[in-house]
Amino acid sequence: MVRAPIAVFRAGFGFLFGGRLLLLVHRGRTSGAARYVVLEAVDRPSRDVVMIAAGFGPRSQWYRNLAAEPRCAVSIGFRTRVPARAERLGPEESSAALRMYAARYPRAWRALQRSIVDATGSADPEIPIVRLHLG
Repeated sequence: MVRAPIAVFRAGFGFLFGGRLLLLVHRGRTSGAARYVVLEAVDRPSRDVVMIAAGFGPRSQWYRNLAAEPRCAVSIGFRTRVPARAERLGPEESSAALRMYAARYPRAWRALQRSIVDATGSADPEIPIVRLHLG
């Protein structure tokens, strides 16, 4: 069920998620194979900049893959497979982005926070943020 949105994006219907979700296409750091993950946009400061969070921490596979190869592609809204470059943010900038997200979407943040704590076992897990530069 978690992977179902990938098929929606790959079929060209990602716009149904209204720009809140995106499809990130990245390369496996060992295999070099294309990998797909649907993530929520934490912030979208401009049309060509999207912020995403590694909710399960720096050990998230997509996060580790972007660390090895920052070139990727993003589908969001009506834009599909736009070439992008990933920039990992430091702890201070990541925390500030998460505070903004929590203020903007308090209900979603509470649910997400519970899921992260359940998955990581930590009451205060490290949640790194990645800034995607599209185009």
